[in-house]
Amino acid sequence: MTFKAEYIWIDGTKPSAKLRSKTRILADSEELPTWGFDGSSTNQAEGHDSDRVLKPVFSCPDPIRGGDNVLVLCEVFNVDGTPHASNTRAALRPVAEQFAAQEPIFGIEQEYTFFEGDRPLGFPEGGFPAPQGGYYCGVGADEVFGREIVEKHLDHCLAAGLGLSGINAEVMPGQWEFQVGPLSPLEVSDHMWIARWLLFRTAEDYGVSATLAAKPAKGDWNGAGAHTNFSTKAMREGYDAIITACESLGEGDKPMEHVSNYGTGSQERLTGAHETAPWNEYSYGVSNRGASVRIPWQVEQEKKGYIEDRRPNADVDPYVVTRLMVDTCCTALDKAGQV
Repeated sequence: MTFKAEYIWIDGTKPSAKLRSKTRILADSEELPTWGFDGSSTNQAEGHDSDRVLKPVFSCPDPIRGGDNVLVLCEVFNVDGTPHASNTRAALRPVAEQFAAQEPIFGIEQEYTFFEGDRPLGFPEGGFPAPQGGYYCGVGADEVFGREIVEKHLDHCLAAGLGLSGINAEVMPGQWEFQVGPLSPLEVSDHMWIARWLLFRTAEDYGVSATLAAKPAKGDWNGAGAHTNFSTKAMREGYDAIITACESLGEGDKPMEHVSNYGTGSQERLTGAHETAPWNEYSYGVSNRGASVRIPWQVEQEKKGYIEDRRPNADVDPYVVTRLMVDTCCTALDKAGQV
């Protein structure tokens, strides 16, 4: 007997990487092997030296094909065994290991927008819908668009064993969100990439596309982000560590280092309006959705918990944002003896 393994990887497209996948038929008793692909067709090689290597790092049941079939997330390597330049997971691995004793965990809120042709789902042809206001967590065919796809995607993610923790309709018509976590840095990132692949693949069956663009509709409409919630053991036990983490994200060149690696379109989305802070200013505050980093109100009350970095854009690479936050915050907590 055989099964189908869908090998999934992140390509080298810039400024926003794309997901690629292809199918391999394997014998039931066969372990997931390394595999090759044409990197010259994925912006990961030149034609004269095009072979690149896929190494499986995470697998889960394939909820679309069912049966014993699997989805296989892979890292991309060069043929000499070194990580490819596009392999951001390889850079996260040593950082996650270095600070594992601090028990960092993440919850990432993935916003996205459905498009039908060249307009967001729910936008009338040649015009605009009613201003935003009633769409967020709304109900009814006049305010919610794409729910059938969203529910199917959620079912697929749960059947695959991914760590989703919720979904909701967002502020703009055709805009939705799902949340992944709380999980460790590598886990939340692996699950997020597979959940994204399942989102695109599920929408495909409905003739609809999904975009992670930071500002999918120009004008007075909310952008799309990937708010990243973060805590360590010390932060979950005391408020001083919360403040140390917030302060560390604003020190020196850290704000620009982070925001410049938080996905494409920051200057369009992070304007200081539409529940954002300006892209080039760092701030933090309690219950403040206009700050770069929000401390939830219950965290201040309980004097322990987590923080929410609201700057990452919808297309942020989870391997990058988790690496930066762990490195910056955990280094500061270590220096302060708050571990």
